[in-house]
Amino acid sequence: MTVSYLKKATKTAETDEGKTQEIVLNMLNDIRANGEEAVKKYAEKLDKWTGNFIVKQEEIDKAAGMLNEQTKKDIQFAYEQIYEFAVQQRKSMLEFETELYPGVIAGQRLIPVNAAGCYVPGGRFAHAASALMSIATARAAGVPFVVACSPSHQGAGIHPSILYAMAVAKPDVILTLGGVQAIAAMTFGIFTGKPADIIVGPGNKFVAEAKRILFGEVGIDVFAGPSEILVIADETADPEIVAFDLVGQAEHGYDSPAILITTSETLAKKVMELMPKVIEDLPEPDVSRASWGDYGEVILVSDREEAVRVNDEYAPEHLEILAADLDWWLKTLTNYGSLFLGEETTVAYGDKTSGPNHILPTKKAARYSGGLNAGKFIKTLTYQRLTREANRQIGPVSARISRLEGMEGHARTSDIRMKKFFPGETFDLTGA
Repeated sequence: MTVSYLKKATKTAETDEGKTQEIVLNMLNDIRANGEEAVKKYAEKLDKWTGNFIVKQEEIDKAAGMLNEQTKKDIQFAYEQIYEFAVQQRKSMLEFETELYPGVIAGQRLIPVNAAGCYVPGGRFAHAASALMSIATARAAGVPFVVACSPSHQGAGIHPSILYAMAVAKPDVILTLGGVQAIAAMTFGIFTGKPADIIVGPGNKFVAEAKRILFGEVGIDVFAGPSEILVIADETADPEIVAFDLVGQAEHGYDSPAILITTSETLAKKVMELMPKVIEDLPEPDVSRASWGDYGEVILVSDREEAVRVNDEYAPEHLEILAADLDWWLKTLTNYGSLFLGEETTVAYGDKTSGPNHILPTKKAARYSGGLNAGKFIKTLTYQRLTREANRQIGPVSARISRLEGMEGHARTSDIRMKKFFPGETFDLTGA
């Protein structure tokens, strides 16, 4: 088997990470030390926002009044798909109790975190769908307190479509706040008095770095990087659809990888021929042109098994299959954030409307993690309860293993119970 790069990326997602980390760390230290005062300073400097941070109902009503009815219906429809999928995810998770050994009862409880922070990015696009993905999923998981943040749009408050979508998903508090300062505010409970237990939602490299640095102090959904798409296509694929789907994701940012793996050299060459035309036909082609030029790849493989192997090394955020025998691909592939099977499906559907979450692992994190789902907000907690009689078996074994490990204090917690529960009886507590 052979792998041939007809187009190879010239840059990687690690470019300029060191400088980003320095900037973010300094901001977080400032906010940790100076709290609300520092947050307001960064909001004014970076987002030109000096108004109220907690959004009031009249602002939501005003945003709704700026949208036409079709837009509001579309947002409601997308919300219903996303919320229902998350509800079904939650239902698939089960509590249980089992008797592992006579008298040894163990179980599992599923308890939502107490507070979740949902970040909705601003920037070049009005990310209404991102508001639904994070907030609706937290609500479906049963989180009792949800705070949502999004930056001011050109100094005029949260973009109306984003604000309306946020409100549809029903968070407890909406903050006009973006960037590192938003992540810090939710983590530390600034403005709400309730520090978040987990922070979720996509964002730029500064937001991603803030989440990475704060991880441990607060939970996060995924370690996020630039959005990615990988398409696996064979000779049955439509090269025009392949090109459009690659370009559709390349517009996310200057550093968004768009990768094609194919078993057909004819298809590969046709897609490469089409890409510049599809890009230049966009109203604003600069971003897609740069990301395809610097991060785009076309990889020719000998068969579908080789395509799977190469894909699983990339572990892409979005994986499209435009090839025959879709069930085989579904059964065989293991590394991806979300999978899109057949030309009737496209990443953009998943990004906006169809239901499964679009907040997904990037930078090969799909090797060990899935995307945002109801389970991300749920703590899987265990408990156990023993009868006195069960101590006859569990106690001596625990004592012997503890002493095997050199942990005498552990062993004696078993010893004391054997002495109390079974006076006058003798047990082998040492294994000697």
